[in-house]
Amino acid sequence: MHEAYRRFLPSELRAEPPPRRESTWWRWRGADVHVERVGDPDAPVRAVAFHGAGGHAALMWPYAALAARRGVHVVVPDLPGYGDTRVPDRSAVRYADWIEVACALTSAERETHDGPLWLIGASMGGMVAYEAATRTCGVDRLIVTCLLDPRDAEARRAAARHPWLGAAAGPLLRVSAGPLAGAAVPLRWLTNMRGIANDPELVDVVLADRRGGGNRMPLGFFRSFFESAPAVEPEVATGPHVVLAHPADDRWTPAALSLRFFDRIAASKEYVPLEAAGHFPVESPGAERLAELLTPH
Repeated sequence: MHEAYRRFLPSELRAEPPPRRESTWWRWRGADVHVERVGDPDAPVRAVAFHGAGGHAALMWPYAALAARRGVHVVVPDLPGYGDTRVPDRSAVRYADWIEVACALTSAERETHDGPLWLIGASMGGMVAYEAATRTCGVDRLIVTCLLDPRDAEARRAAARHPWLGAAAGPLLRVSAGPLAGAAVPLRWLTNMRGIANDPELVDVVLADRRGGGNRMPLGFFRSFFESAPAVEPEVATGPHVVLAHPADDRWTPAALSLRFFDRIAASKEYVPLEAAGHFPVESPGAERLAELLTPH
């Protein structure tokens, strides 16, 4: 699936030959977390990249390859329920598991790397990366394409397949408590997966990927996400430096929704619109601008 995603990047951004990519496994609380390591492990800068709903390491490959060719060693986990990660009980996966994996992996990478450490978050992974950056110590830079606060009613309406479903997400998902919490449903039933990209062909590739956008997740996972709140509120988040690289033509989660959270962050920060790019930012010139942000200076 890696090349199935990379081919949508502008031709000049497709790293040729592709950088080194190694599949590894990391044991976490009874789960075997699949972690791809891209580029030179001795590179001066290391980045941990987190996918969102509908993603996994293969979907992040185009951007991991870009960063690796620019001197960054990129670590990309498949978060529980996605990709090749194996968990004891898929029906028990919750959003808190994503945050705990992200924090534990970030801390582990900090212990083994003395240089700058970046966190990268795409889509829903933006908030995952924010949580890991603010809960752990030693992260130097946070680059996210989206900061969707599930407490924000407008954000819930945008994320859902239908606005009315987002508005009613809380009460509806509370009904799923108990035995129904483990029931697995396709992502497209509850979320606006058709908005994941502006290119219909790319949308079809994502939705056909059974390890990513064509995946099923337990109702309890969705409930736990919509009921979540960041451990560190943005007003007291004083580090690291935050870059919001939001696609300017995002038809799923408009930039205004991310800015509502971003504007409250106390840390040093910058907002970089990715011009003409959709939620999955493969269009020029936004894709080229994102490549610049993934380049150490």
